[in-house]
Amino acid sequence: MHTHLSENLKEIDWVKSLFPERSGYLDVYDHFKLLGERSVFAHGVHLCDAECQRLAETGSAVAFCPTSNLFLGSGLFNLPQAEQFKVKVGLGTDVGAGTSFSLLNTLNEAYKVMQLQGARLHPFKSLYLATLGGARALSLDDRIGSLKAGNDADFVVLDYKATPLLDYRLQQSNSIEETLFVLTTLGDDRTISQTFAAGVCVHQRG
Repeated sequence: MHTHLSENLKEIDWVKSLFPERSGYLDVYDHFKLLGERSVFAHGVHLCDAECQRLAETGSAVAFCPTSNLFLGSGLFNLPQAEQFKVKVGLGTDVGAGTSFSLLNTLNEAYKVMQLQGARLHPFKSLYLATLGGARALSLDDRIGSLKAGNDADFVVLDYKATPLLDYRLQQSNSIEETLFVLTTLGDDRTISQTFAAGVCVHQRG
């Protein structure tokens, strides 16, 4: 089950007007038994601690959609708050209001969202959100999201020389953390050299 949750303040007020008997936006879904391990809620920009606690208790997940949140001016997703309550979080591009299908572009915006809140998105956390974090949000981490033996072998091959700027900057890299950081701030769809699905190459640039 996938739907919106607390994307912007006007939306929250609208839901309150429709369901005045409920304590909040999340409580509407909870009342109708829509929370659970197969539920993914997009955005979650304006969640309170109690809502984060309830999401964690039910195994529900949040899709962090930074490009659409910034484009619409909805607000900034509080990843540290979600992590404090152990809420499952994956990265989302949001095809409705997002500005890119590229997970690398989306991670670039996620980094900025964190910076605006005085927090830092570590490159390893970025990689997690775009891979295993998303798989866990969908309860599919037993099949996808990592290169664990027996998984479906869905992965991409990245071209470090995709653009002159990316090539130049990566030549200055001194660690895997720095390389990942550069890929998630300067990389985009041009960086994807090959795409594999279930071990079969389904896309190859050029």
